[in-house]
Amino acid sequence: MNERILIIEDDEEILRGLNRLLTYEGYLVDTAINGKAGLVLANQQCPDLVVLDWMLPNLDGLEVCRQLRRLGNQPILMLTAKDTISDRVRGLDAGADDYVVKPFENDELLARIRAILRRTAADRVKVLEFEDLSLKSRTRKAVRGKREITLTAKEYDLLELFIRHPGQVMPRKIILDRIWDYDFGGESNVLDVYIRYLRKKLEADGEPRLIYTVRGVGYVLRKPEK
Repeated sequence: MNERILIIEDDEEILRGLNRLLTYEGYLVDTAINGKAGLVLANQQCPDLVVLDWMLPNLDGLEVCRQLRRLGNQPILMLTAKDTISDRVRGLDAGADDYVVKPFENDELLARIRAILRRTAADRVKVLEFEDLSLKSRTRKAVRGKREITLTAKEYDLLELFIRHPGQVMPRKIILDRIWDYDFGGESNVLDVYIRYLRKKLEADGEPRLIYTVRGVGYVLRKPEK
């Protein structure tokens, strides 16, 4: 299967050149000339890699990078003319996996792309399974039996956390820290709301429950009760 790469770049000459280069190398290529359009495509196409320009109009590359990280786990290669150490740190802290300074050599760019795709190959093909439930990491969708379930970004992240720790009681604070990366102080009901969303989708055809409440502690993914 050919990997899909999304290029988000407002310089149309650079965009055309990258499109030709990556298409010639056998990749499936999508393009966007601004951050908002790029985020829409990222959500629709689930690319294997995003090549992202830093200096975008309206929504700059750092903010696009942060929002891409909230959408999914696809790797991000940032392109920029900013070449100081502090700039590199800002880019990496925003969620970029690698950083290429403009102007760049095509051979170096291709080598970095290949290296990132090699590192993430296992994640792209991995299917997580528990009972009759499976998660497909590339499309970020769930399948229960033969029924495909479309999930929001947070619903997927939450379900993935559970399916990676089957049978393990997950305390509320741990879940909130890992999924929302924010201290709700124990007062928010956001977790309970999302658990209801997941249960409604997972049990829509009368399937037995998989996510159980452990009162006073949190939640657990376990085999259906007899």
